[in-house]
Amino acid sequence: MNTRVARATISDVAKAAKTGKTSVSRYLNGEQHLLSDDLKARIEFAIKQLDYRPSQMARGLKRGRTRLIGLIIADITNPYSVDILSGIEAACREKGFTLLMCNTNNELDQEQHYLDLLQSYQVEGIVVNAVGMNEEGLNRLQQSALPMVLIDRKIPGFACDVVGLNNAKATKEATEHLIQQGFEAILFISEPTGTVNTRRERLDAFRQTTSQHQGVAAENAQAPLHDASQIDDILRNFHSRYRGMRKAIISANGSLTLQVARSLRRVGLNWGSDIGLLGFDELEWAELAGVGISTLKQPTWDMGYCALNQVISRIEGDKSSIKESTFDGVLIIRGSTSC
Repeated sequence: MNTRVARATISDVAKAAKTGKTSVSRYLNGEQHLLSDDLKARIEFAIKQLDYRPSQMARGLKRGRTRLIGLIIADITNPYSVDILSGIEAACREKGFTLLMCNTNNELDQEQHYLDLLQSYQVEGIVVNAVGMNEEGLNRLQQSALPMVLIDRKIPGFACDVVGLNNAKATKEATEHLIQQGFEAILFISEPTGTVNTRRERLDAFRQTTSQHQGVAAENAQAPLHDASQIDDILRNFHSRYRGMRKAIISANGSLTLQVARSLRRVGLNWGSDIGLLGFDELEWAELAGVGISTLKQPTWDMGYCALNQVISRIEGDKSSIKESTFDGVLIIRGSTSC
């Protein structure tokens, strides 16, 4: 039978060092100049002997600060999310905060659950890559007055700082690139738009851009990320409808680009020769897949870093008006969209 060893307390350290808890607290809080060399040595030896590890949360609460930041990510499997996380972590380390991350897997109920959980941990602020939120959740969030920054996705009806891509500009650049390359029929494919504003903004910009070019056939379709048969049908039918014309696909995010690439292989189409392919989000494997896949790269690390700095600014008392920080994307052209 396993027996759990009790965790050493500050009282245990004080007893082993033959001193009081006040002296141990001073040692732990960096006030060692108030202690004699002999007392410091006894406390240090007792801490090592007992393997004492102070509770950072308890110490923070005693000072009125936890220095915890909550992060709610919609989909940690998305390469976009991984890069965002890297930028946020870098800013946390620089500013002396600890990050608590929760992955909702694009489930609305999980989002509300994690918001409640992070508040119970008394985080000082939250960065949210939102799925959406019901009215009850919105009301509770607004009443909490917890400093928050949304990244990539906005929450309808919720006034909050936002950091994200200039979706209209990026989509226009990607679409016009395909038109300039001589593609006559273009399909914009995304996951179901739902309440995700980034998908709607990119679709709207695609429609607006193609409407300005006579003779370009523009279509859009939506499919769940892991519904392979539906994606296959969409691509097969698109290719069939515009047989004899130069065709291309714009994929709305990195995770979907991977599924589209797999689907093209299944239906026997090669990007770069049979059909063009351009995806939002840079992918590590994009330059290695066939002739390479063109991408619209987002400055995700910078966006994550910016979002964390903005929430810290609010924590420290910034009362300025709601701020929306937008970043430009970079078009990386590879063989999948060549002439």
